[in-house]
Amino acid sequence: MTRILLLIISIIIQFSSLSYADNKLVYILPLKDEIGSTTWQHTRSALAEAKRMDADILLIHMNTYGGSVLHADSIRTALLHFPKPVIAFVDNNAASAGALISLACDTVYMRKDATMGAVTVVNGSDGSAAPDKYQSYMRAMMRATAESHGKDSTGKWIRDPQIAEAMVDSRVKINGLIDSTRVLTFTAGEAKKWGYANGIADNVDDVLSDLGIDEYRCKEFSASWVDSLLGFLTNPAVQGILIMLIVGGIYFELQTPGMGFPSVVAIMAAVLYFLPLYLTGIASSWIILLFIVGLLLLLLEIFVIPGFGVAGIAGIACIAASIIIGLVENFSFIPGRIDLKAVSNAFLTFVCGIAGAGAIIIFLSSKYAPKSIGIKSELTHCQDVKAGYIGVDTAPTELIGKEAVALTDLRPAGKIEVEGETYDSVSLSGFIENGTIVKICKYENAQLYVKTAHS
Repeated sequence: MTRILLLIISIIIQFSSLSYADNKLVYILPLKDEIGSTTWQHTRSALAEAKRMDADILLIHMNTYGGSVLHADSIRTALLHFPKPVIAFVDNNAASAGALISLACDTVYMRKDATMGAVTVVNGSDGSAAPDKYQSYMRAMMRATAESHGKDSTGKWIRDPQIAEAMVDSRVKINGLIDSTRVLTFTAGEAKKWGYANGIADNVDDVLSDLGIDEYRCKEFSASWVDSLLGFLTNPAVQGILIMLIVGGIYFELQTPGMGFPSVVAIMAAVLYFLPLYLTGIASSWIILLFIVGLLLLLLEIFVIPGFGVAGIAGIACIAASIIIGLVENFSFIPGRIDLKAVSNAFLTFVCGIAGAGAIIIFLSSKYAPKSIGIKSELTHCQDVKAGYIGVDTAPTELIGKEAVALTDLRPAGKIEVEGETYDSVSLSGFIENGTIVKICKYENAQLYVKTAHS
């Protein structure tokens, strides 16, 4: 009887295990905001959590009008190298950077009224098209992403790279789809017809059902405040401001004695700049060490070694290098692996920060700066007599070393005559009778001090 009971329990456990194995874990990452540093940080955290949970499927729930090309490229690369199937569900919009991210997914589903495309690079200030060198880079990126999905058994591209390029360049013509005057944007039906969407669905459940996944459990990514804060601090605009505060704080601290408010600003800005880069794995510890070495060399040049030479130049070079390298994700010195675009973007952010710091330094050092915070280069306070200020005649200092005659007894104060002028004086050698020849020794507090000429 016991053996039969154990056999039944064993069978139940095996069936439960099989049922659980068929119950796939679908990890959902919502991308419903502008693509930027925060979105990239959320994606990074979500992919790490999906790997830890050994998710069977990663599903991108997308509704975005686009954003930063740099961060969209980072998300695209991460999705292309994710070890499990990646599905995109375009729930309304996958414009610009969103289309690039969707193209990187293994499978794409769109809601019936959704759109995807319009990947032309534009200026963030006025929305005009960026110069052709940027468009060329985006065209190549779109083609490469489409080509990464390969060809089918007949040798036909699964996703035609020329169609991907048409989303960027209005000069590309696709017979039966678009002429050479417009940038391509797909409707859901068009995307399915031309192989850029695998199907049309109303929701995530419909997507999974169409893929034949009936038993599944979902885990949706929930961003923590730490992820949002790290995303904010790694925004290029914020990094430029932090660089400006670091440079400006160091400059103003060198203009004032001791450690004051500028040094606090510089230190806090450096912490807020390097800590997110270190926590997100962008910057290694040696980059932070390089920054500290640069500061020490600069302080050594200023306070120990006279003049400005090798130590000062090396310190500035170390600080600049650490800041720029810290902006370059996955930086490598191996030839062929350095991303020149990432390096140029990092250098541009650094230059903007330096320019901003220079502008603030010039403003705060000028007469137009607010008196409460300005770094004064001229006297602006008037010592008015009405406020109790008095002027002191320093002409008697020219009498020091000359001889005079005591007009009165000096006990010890009295009067003396020199060059026909009468002055108050104090004796430094005790009592002096009137008529005695005295010598003027010093002038302090509007008072001459004398002693006998032969003492």
